[in-house]
Amino acid sequence: MEGNGGAQLDGKVLQTFQRSFVQVQSILDQNRLLINEINQNHESKIPDNLSRNVGLIRELNNNMKKVANLYTDLSSNFSKSIDVNSSEGDSRSDGKGVQKRTRPVQQQSGGRYCLLCSGLSTKSQSPEIITRML
Repeated sequence: MEGNGGAQLDGKVLQTFQRSFVQVQSILDQNRLLINEINQNHESKIPDNLSRNVGLIRELNNNMKKVANLYTDLSSNFSKSIDVNSSEGDSRSDGKGVQKRTRPVQQQSGGRYCLLCSGLSTKSQSPEIITRML
């Protein structure tokens, strides 16, 4: 890294990560409240409360999509920052580039890997399973 460009880039990357993690935490806190309300409504067995759960579960699902998108963006930004930082250090003093080894990406089948629960998640999970994940 020459000059201060790398430090500025690292600072911007860290700010982006911090902002994203704050957003994720805020959504997860909101989800915890939603799940508690859904569980209370379910236990009450009052018809109005049960019908309210439909909207609450939709909101919960939308929030989970937002979290997944934020993590996707974080992953992409992290990869880009690693590529930028490593490409700055790839040239040697003799002018010859350094060859890198790359590792193939392994994909999970049958669902999406969930960073929140450190396991495989599927779209058909019930609120009870989601509660255990949080």
